[in-house]
Amino acid sequence: MPKTTYPRDRFDEVSRQRARVGAHRAENPRMRAWVVVLWALLATIVLVAIGIFGSLIATGRVTLFPAPSATPAPVATIEPVIDLTYGVVVLNATPEPGLATRTKDTIVAAGWPADSVLPGDAGTTDFPETTVYYSFPEDEAAALGLAGVIGGAQVAQTDAYLQVDDPATEVDESVVKQLTVVLGLDRIASPSPSATE
Repeated sequence: MPKTTYPRDRFDEVSRQRARVGAHRAENPRMRAWVVVLWALLATIVLVAIGIFGSLIATGRVTLFPAPSATPAPVATIEPVIDLTYGVVVLNATPEPGLATRTKDTIVAAGWPADSVLPGDAGTTDFPETTVYYSFPEDEAAALGLAGVIGGAQVAQTDAYLQVDDPATEVDESVVKQLTVVLGLDRIASPSPSATE
């Protein structure tokens, strides 16, 4: 086969150096070392913060959507009422004689019929604080009213002083409406030093 020769052109002259020939992109400029360190530090801080926050959420110490707190129901205040239909028993639980009778006079002066207020002595003489006792929740307003009449006292519910017209019946309409005042040591004057010597 005959050898074909072509005329020489610019592609036949190849440089002996192995450098790149033709169009190419320039190399990226080298990043400065402090920029790399700054980005690494920022990434570390972000990852640590995400880890701490995530563990707080996982353990329940932090909630993203806290449950709405229940609003406490307002406590109804009971207004004192002076109800003269209640019988009153006044028990002197102090060593001072005549205290129950004096308290009865105060209650009668406030409007109670004299025959519905019964003074007497308690089985103790060292009751600390005067208290008006009532038997049922609906009696509390009347007990508060009576406490105000006698110059202020504690008010408490108990069935210890509950009186029934017929002891054989259950507690129902036959229950006598009654309040019991137990006079305590807070009602007597403290003894003078000369009296104790």
